[in-house]
Amino acid sequence: MRVGTFVIAAQFPGQGQGEALHRAISSAEAADAAGLDTVWLAEHHFVPYGVCPSAVTLAGLLLGRTRRIGVGTAVSVLPTAHPVALGEQAALLHLASGGRFTLGVGRGGPWVDLEVFGTGLAAFEAGFPESLDLLLRWLREPAVGADGPRYAFREVSVVPRPDELYDPAAEPVAGSGPPVVVACTSPATVRLAAERGLPMLLGMHCGDEEKAAMVGVWRETALAAGHCPDAVSAAGHVSAGVAQVGDTRSDAVETLLKSMPGWLQRGLGAHRTVDGSARAMRDPHAYTELLCDLHPVGPPRLCADRLAATAERTGITRFALLVEGSGDLTATLDNVARLGADVLPELA
Repeated sequence: MRVGTFVIAAQFPGQGQGEALHRAISSAEAADAAGLDTVWLAEHHFVPYGVCPSAVTLAGLLLGRTRRIGVGTAVSVLPTAHPVALGEQAALLHLASGGRFTLGVGRGGPWVDLEVFGTGLAAFEAGFPESLDLLLRWLREPAVGADGPRYAFREVSVVPRPDELYDPAAEPVAGSGPPVVVACTSPATVRLAAERGLPMLLGMHCGDEEKAAMVGVWRETALAAGHCPDAVSAAGHVSAGVAQVGDTRSDAVETLLKSMPGWLQRGLGAHRTVDGSARAMRDPHAYTELLCDLHPVGPPRLCADRLAATAERTGITRFALLVEGSGDLTATLDNVARLGADVLPELA
C-alpha cells in the first residue's frame, strides 16, 4: 500500500492566497517527515478552488526541500501547455531529483483558461491524444519532430535526455524517464490511457464500484492493445480521495463539514466556461458528505479499513489523499502526522 497526499492549495473563505500556498508547502514537507509515499500537486487557474497555477513549478520547489518522498503532478493540464515544454520540465525534475518525480497529465475542463492561453476549445475537445503522444515521444526518444494538426516542427534533439539518471559515484545508466499517469474521468480517456499502457489517476468523486469498473475497462483495453499481461497486472493506478483522521468518526466528519462546503461553494462556483455556457455545480454540503462516506474519514482503524477495502475492491494500492480539508494549518499538519503515525501501521 502506497499512501500519499493530494495537495490542492485550497483557498478557504477568509484566507489569502499566500496562506493557502504556505499550508500546501508545509503539508508536503510534513508528508515527507511522516513517511508517506508521494505528494500529488493539483493545478488550477483563476479560481480560489486551488491557487497553484503550475504543478511542475511547485514540484520543483518541493523536490528541492525534501530528500525521500516522491512528488507528482495531479495534474498538469495538457490542453493549456505545450507538450514539449512540459516534457522538458518533466525531464529536468526527473533527473535533478534522482527519479523522484512523476508526471500526471489530464484534459482539464472547458474553462476560460483555453481562451486566456490561446489554445481554444478544440484543444480540450479533440487535441488531447495528439498532445499526449507528442509528450510521450519526447520522454522516450532521442530526437523528436511533429507533423500533426496542432503541432508541426522539424526534428530537434531532446535535451536533457530523461532516460539517463546520473549517479556521481558511477557511470550514467539507462533508465525509462519519469513515470506518467493520466487523469481519467470518461471511458474514452480510460481507453486512451490503456492503449498507451499508462496508469490512471481516478478522482475523489468516484466510489469503489465506479473505480473498479474503470480498472476493468483499462485492463481489457490494454491487453487488447498488446501490452504484456504482467505489466497490465502491475499497473500503478492511483485513487484520489479525502483523509481526515480523528479520535471518532463524528469528530472527523464534523471537521470537514465545518470547512469544506464554504471552500467548494466559492471555489467551484468561480469556474467560467470558455464559451460562456452554464454548468451545473454539485451541492457543496452534499458533496462533502459524499466524500466523508467514500473515503478514510474517522479514527485510524476505520481509515485503514477504508483504504484496504478500496484496494481489495478495485485492485488499486496507491492513494492520493486530500489532507487540507479542515482549512487550518495546524489541523492539516496534525492530520498528516496521524496518517503516518497512526494509519500506516494499521496497513502493515
